[in-house]
Amino acid sequence: QVQLVESGGGLAQAGGSLRLSCAASGRSFRQLGMGWFRQAPGKEREFVAAVSWSGSNPDYAASVKGRFTNSRDNAKNAVYLQMNSLKPEETAVYYCAADLNGWGSARTTGYEYWGQGTQVTVSS
Repeated sequence: QVQLVESGGGLAQAGGSLRLSCAASGRSFRQLGMGWFRQAPGKEREFVAAVSWSGSNPDYAASVKGRFTNSRDNAKNAVYLQMNSLKPEETAVYYCAADLNGWGSARTTGYEYWGQGTQVTVSS
């Protein structure tokens, strides 16, 4: 019903920037809440950012607020995560997720669909 494909990961130096993209299939994109999560080796998946279907409740983890920007382009069925001032400890696989109820939750259990992830590596 919903397919998600992340792209844009890669290698960045500390203090550098990357922009991640998540392309979604289907006609219901405008009704989806969309979130970003990341998972480093040996650690649990953690919340990064989310936006509701309406865009009225943007949410960010405290650790990324002011540096990351989550946006959506409904015409392209896509969401983007602009990451600035990257830190080495933010090296992880980054995942996008879709919430059918339209609420951009900070919890992994709030999402029904997940992409395969894209690797982000930040060197020191």
